[in-house]
Amino acid sequence: MDRRTESATADPLEYAVAERDSKVLDMVESAVDAGRVMLAFQPVVMAGRDEPVFYEGLARIMDTTGRIIPAREFILDVEETELGRRIDAISLELGLQALRERPSLRLAVNLSARSVEYPLWLAALEQGLASDPTLAERLILEITESSAITVPRLVSRFIDRLQAMGICFAIDDFGSGYTSMRYLKDFCFDILKIDGEFCHGVADKPDNQALVRAIVSIAQHFDMVTVAEGVEAAQDARALMEMGVDCLQGYYLGAPTVRPAWQSCARDIVV
Repeated sequence: MDRRTESATADPLEYAVAERDSKVLDMVESAVDAGRVMLAFQPVVMAGRDEPVFYEGLARIMDTTGRIIPAREFILDVEETELGRRIDAISLELGLQALRERPSLRLAVNLSARSVEYPLWLAALEQGLASDPTLAERLILEITESSAITVPRLVSRFIDRLQAMGICFAIDDFGSGYTSMRYLKDFCFDILKIDGEFCHGVADKPDNQALVRAIVSIAQHFDMVTVAEGVEAAQDARALMEMGVDCLQGYYLGAPTVRPAWQSCARDIVV
């Protein structure tokens, strides 16, 4: 009797969850093996302006039917597996390729702290910068708060080493964890991205306004640029700008697309 059969006998709900997780992993592995990984580009704009300051390249996979699936649908299932490391490496390769193809582009690519010593990821970075060392100055690496605090010393050394090469770092989803302040002074991030939970509907939520102002004050103390995530309404964009947030990101400013405007004959495919 295999493990899933035993789970079904012991707990039908546990078995259903195991079946679902297994199918997700199989789908993602198939897409990675077949090269069906891509980036969707979402603009990050200066508060009060329309022009993007940089873009974030968000990992997407395509299933066998041609459906493009966002990372939120699978990332938790692969975060602690080899698949997660491979997706990080492929995302970096795709990001560096985009930077080579468009010299005016500045791009952020997501990275799990679990990948900072992953050989394939390091090889992708080395090979990419060997072809054009100036790419480092336009590359931003985003590490989520929850990921960074799992191995703080390793992440801190990693940031110091790559910042010396000209690469910028952003702490993503700031405020979503519970030990933010303890490690923030040790990481030396260049950009702080405020978790969208605090930014969505902020114009009508005094508690969130107080939290955003506090985060902006902390970021300013550490000379970090602030980015508000999850901005979906004009009133929230105005409120965030008035609170001193530097940049905005969200569907109100532009949805992620695998066909960005700078590609010739591009047609937006929002994902």
